[in-house]
Amino acid sequence: MPRSAPFLLLPLLVAGCYGLAANDGGGGADFSPPRVAEGSDVLLPPGYRIEVVATGLTYPTGIAFDGDGVPHVVEAGYSYGEDFRPARLLRLEADGTRVVIAEDRANVPWNGVAWHDGVFMVSASGQEEQPAGGGKILRIRDGHVIPLVDGLPGRGDHHTNGPAMGPDGWLYFAQGTATNSGVVGLDNWEMGWLREYPDYHDQPCADIVLRGENFTTRAPEGMAGRQGTVVTGAFVPYGIPTRPGQVIQGTFPCAGAVMRVRPEGGRPELVAWGFRNPFGLAFDGQGRLFVSENAYDRRGSRPVFGTADHLWRVELGAWYGWPDFSGGKPLRDTPPLLARHPGRPPMPAAFFAVHSSANGFDFSRSPVFGHVGHAFVAQFGDLTPNTGKLLAPTGFRVVEVDVETGVIHDFAVNAGKVAGPASWGRTRGLERPIDASFDPSGRALYVVDFGILTVDEKGMHPYPGTGVVWRIVRDG
Repeated sequence: MPRSAPFLLLPLLVAGCYGLAANDGGGGADFSPPRVAEGSDVLLPPGYRIEVVATGLTYPTGIAFDGDGVPHVVEAGYSYGEDFRPARLLRLEADGTRVVIAEDRANVPWNGVAWHDGVFMVSASGQEEQPAGGGKILRIRDGHVIPLVDGLPGRGDHHTNGPAMGPDGWLYFAQGTATNSGVVGLDNWEMGWLREYPDYHDQPCADIVLRGENFTTRAPEGMAGRQGTVVTGAFVPYGIPTRPGQVIQGTFPCAGAVMRVRPEGGRPELVAWGFRNPFGLAFDGQGRLFVSENAYDRRGSRPVFGTADHLWRVELGAWYGWPDFSGGKPLRDTPPLLARHPGRPPMPAAFFAVHSSANGFDFSRSPVFGHVGHAFVAQFGDLTPNTGKLLAPTGFRVVEVDVETGVIHDFAVNAGKVAGPASWGRTRGLERPIDASFDPSGRALYVVDFGILTVDEKGMHPYPGTGVVWRIVRDG
């Protein structure tokens, strides 16, 4: 017993240093428009070069290519910081001009796009719809926008994500959770959605049994009918306590899940669940589905410290651990919410840096570009201090992942002693990469850069018109 004392002391020292240290995440830039983007400030492996394809975009989130190989980018129509604008699908012409293909003011944000058989498929949420709505998968043909899937639980912290066409002919998409870790709290009031939808909460995909863990917070100022302290349980609306053994019935469609639907329409199917915020989806050359996941934050009624983002290989019917596990292991710094777990979570294919926000990605399939079979993942970057303290910026780059070994290498990262976003380092390079996708030939990797989003104690501050699309190719 005495021999273990030094090892027990180490976590306490680390936690103490963390608590005393100043926050130095990547969102703390003092930015003044305009943004200037140039590839010379981005470091790449030898033999590769990066160039600007389009600038001046407002909150771009995804890219897809039509049957002629022409790139189309989606602008989200929404950014954290509660800035609402029209969502748009834009065609990027070779001469630098852009053409508006479709526009939507209600079903925002648009978080991704895929193309199949003359139709664009867009993942959308209903943040601004009143009084009904929710997440959707939209079909866009000849500028006409028609829902393919409706009624997804996409009103919370995390939205409807993807989509990706599978080699089996199904369209795959994902739905993030409403909360950080299963409990509605003051962070959701600050996010904005709890003000508009006070009864909204997480919905499991199958029946679960609770341990009856409840969490006490102060009532938000200005919330009708609430004063003093409020007690809230898991998977219930704000201010509702739970009891041991309470059963929460599963619903479908559900949150924290990967689902699929036929591209011509029909009833969606559940693929896997137990994710927190599954964002990017892509199939490798063997037809295996992978998904990137944004893991827990240190915020809200049930804060969770120090959990990595993940890249998962998706197994049909599997449960991936949210809200009691991270990366296949039980959470240690907070009590579990579930009395019985729906299964044993698998282990991730790769672990990313804490708060790096691993988002859209694609697999290399061309020997001309190289690294065939490896995933190239766009990392949006941290949102500290909202998500927890960091001692240096995390993310803000594109990384290469060997999914067989889990080994990760930086592929595109800003120059400088500390690789933060361009606004933080006062350079002209990458800001917040949110999607990475190869063109149909596989020879060029397109990187969608959301633009500048700064963060401080007062909240998040997006800058419209600062989004960029980049292209990375191999010399020769």
